Amino acid sequence: MTITAPITAPAPTSNAVGLRTAVQIMERWNATQDDMARILRVSRSSINRAKSKLEAITLDDDQLDRISYVLNIHAALRTLFDNPENVTGFMTMKNHNEFFNGRTPLEVIVNGGYVGLYETHRRIDALRGGMW
Repeated sequence: MTITAPITAPAPTSNAVGLRTAVQIMERWNATQDDMARILRVSRSSINRAKSKLEAITLDDDQLDRISYVLNIHAALRTLFDNPENVTGFMTMKNHNEFFNGRTPLEVIVNGGYVGLYETHRRIDALRGGMW
C-alpha cells in the first residue's frame, strides 16, 4: 500500500516571507505600492504575489539587501521607541538634521535609491547608540 500526501499549495519561500514582511512594515509607514516597488526594486505584481502567501518569489541579492534594510530600520525604530505610533510614524515625520534637510525618511528612501535606503538605515541605526 502506498500513501501519498495530499496536494497542497506550495509553501512560500523565505524570499516571499521576507518580501511580505517588508511590505507589511512599509504599509504601516503609509508607503504606497509604487513607493514599495521603488524602494525594494520589485514589481507591483511581486508585491501582490508575496501578499498572497502562496507563490514562491525569486529575488536577487540587491533586492534581498533592500528588504534587509527595511527590516533593520523597523528593528531599530522598535528599539528606539516604546510608543507604537512613533515606531510606525517616524518614517513620515519631517526630519531637519543635515542629511534629511526637512524631508521625511520615507521620502529619502523612495527617492534616494540604494544609497538613500542605506544612509537612512545607517542614521536611524546610529540613533540607538549602545542600545543593542
